[in-house]
Amino acid sequence: MEFKDYYKVLGVEPGAGEAEIKQAYRRLARKFHPDVSKEKGAEERFKGINEAYEVLRDKEKRAEYDALRAGGYRPGEDFRPPPGFGQGRGAHGAGDFNYEFGQGGGGAGFSDFFESLFGARSRPRPGPSQGAQPRGDQRAKLSVPLEVAFAGGSQRVQLDGRTLDVKIPVGIRVGQVIRLGGQAPGGGDLLLEVDYAPHAQFEVDGRNIVHILSLAPWDAVLGTTVTVPTLGGPVELKIPKDSDAGKKLRLKGRGLPGSPAGDQIVEIEITAPKPENEAQRSLYRQMALAFGGVV
Repeated sequence: MEFKDYYKVLGVEPGAGEAEIKQAYRRLARKFHPDVSKEKGAEERFKGINEAYEVLRDKEKRAEYDALRAGGYRPGEDFRPPPGFGQGRGAHGAGDFNYEFGQGGGGAGFSDFFESLFGARSRPRPGPSQGAQPRGDQRAKLSVPLEVAFAGGSQRVQLDGRTLDVKIPVGIRVGQVIRLGGQAPGGGDLLLEVDYAPHAQFEVDGRNIVHILSLAPWDAVLGTTVTVPTLGGPVELKIPKDSDAGKKLRLKGRGLPGSPAGDQIVEIEITAPKPENEAQRSLYRQMALAFGGVV
């Protein structure tokens, strides 16, 4: 099993800040999302990007990963977790353990390397004996996809060799707790604290959903109508003339459900297409001259 370079996967330096890591993830996730990408191996690349972001966006996971790098582990080298690595991580007090359930159950399709570092979080800690564990409520983290938080539904998780179907209410918020009576290993209740899974197209701001829309310069200047994704399905959005980078357009009520429902904020990002031939490059030169540039 090879030691993975999560910084290289996202294309950032080890000292990168949270904003830079988020920006890199957002850019790569849009590029390699299996629903839109025509790149070869996009699905596997997308999984790797999500895994790297899962580690580097989390202060605790990132600190543990950085500690291994500082200890001499290097990308591509054969890796085995040091003895006792991760013991005691995520304790919540007597009788508690720290699960992290992703979509489709523990692990969420992460690599063996990720599981070797953090997989213990998806398995209960053994009790003091092989007999029955004392009854007590147990806590866990449940990573809910935004589409499920928006529409509600059922999410399947795995626990102690069992498969549980968890009902997710419409509009559930980060930090809310779902209680499953009698489902903890010792017979107590399982308390699932909700977090939102990272999404390739959306970010969350309260009940609002933020989407970054890439436009060609001429579309931003001349105005156009584009199709944008929302959690409720694609919609048509009119782009006004002379829209600058950073301009925000609001889709009323297209955010997460609630009282009131959130909105979707579409933030414009202007991207100049790369010229593929000399004719296109010549047009860029003409445009530069027209706007007073030097060629």
